[in-house]
Amino acid sequence: MFLFSKDQEVYDIAGVKIGGQPGEYPTVLVGSVFYDGHNVVEDDDRGIFDEEKAGKQIKKMEELSESTGNPAMLDVVGGSSESLINYIDFIADVTELPFLIDGTTADIRIEATEHVKNMELSDRVIYNAITVDCSEEEIEVIKKADIKSAVLLCYNAKKPTIEGRMESFEKVSNYASDAGIEKPLVDPSIIDLPDPGPASRTIFKIKEGYGLPCGCGAHNSVDQWRERVEMSPEMYKLRTAVTNSFPITMGADFSLFGPIEDAEEAYAACSLVDAFVGYSMRMEEGLGPESKDHPLYKIFRPS
Repeated sequence: MFLFSKDQEVYDIAGVKIGGQPGEYPTVLVGSVFYDGHNVVEDDDRGIFDEEKAGKQIKKMEELSESTGNPAMLDVVGGSSESLINYIDFIADVTELPFLIDGTTADIRIEATEHVKNMELSDRVIYNAITVDCSEEEIEVIKKADIKSAVLLCYNAKKPTIEGRMESFEKVSNYASDAGIEKPLVDPSIIDLPDPGPASRTIFKIKEGYGLPCGCGAHNSVDQWRERVEMSPEMYKLRTAVTNSFPITMGADFSLFGPIEDAEEAYAACSLVDAFVGYSMRMEEGLGPESKDHPLYKIFRPS
């Protein structure tokens, strides 16, 4: 493995540590809930859903987190302001996990952000996401809500290269500073099928140059594969697991692994890669995991 020459930031977000050198802290796994097509949602306009089923899925992810050592977060998606607010209230009630605000439009996120402020949930929230297209209104709402963590999405449609992502990173970093963000989580963005490669390389460059926690939703590349509709469920799960775990080898600190229903496969793959990385770092660099809760000890249990 390797050590980054830049000192690495480690953030504590509602009790979840994220960042650091490879092998130091386990990868934080982020599962999406209430997304378009989630099997618990009955009416996304009004935020009506099967609460019992959603609760069981969240509980399962918490159990996987406990057994592997990989911390959990939830990416809460909503197709309307009313639905996203209802989903947030439910999440705040049934779990203590940190969660991402991920409305499908800026207007939806803005109303949900104001609600989070009123409910005094700002310390558990990660705003998803600050982009190159963020408006002044959106930046001001984030600041007023006293949210301190956000995903910085380095999307660059005109220049979908590593260089283009780095240019977007500079811009969204300035926006994040204006919004009062103290714990930025950088996502180099996944645009097309081969993107986990250049996105992972961008993760390496940002951690090496700035020391910030980085990660991505690599699974999106598999979902965009034209052959996706012809894949067997087993082949889809295998390819998604490989894709989600690959950025960890380049230093990724978090993975937006996709639907919460896929948590078991994501935890199995990513925790094993974490254990390999942790063992390599301990052997080669003398840098062991910060805690015995790391997958290295949860999975291999070395003497």
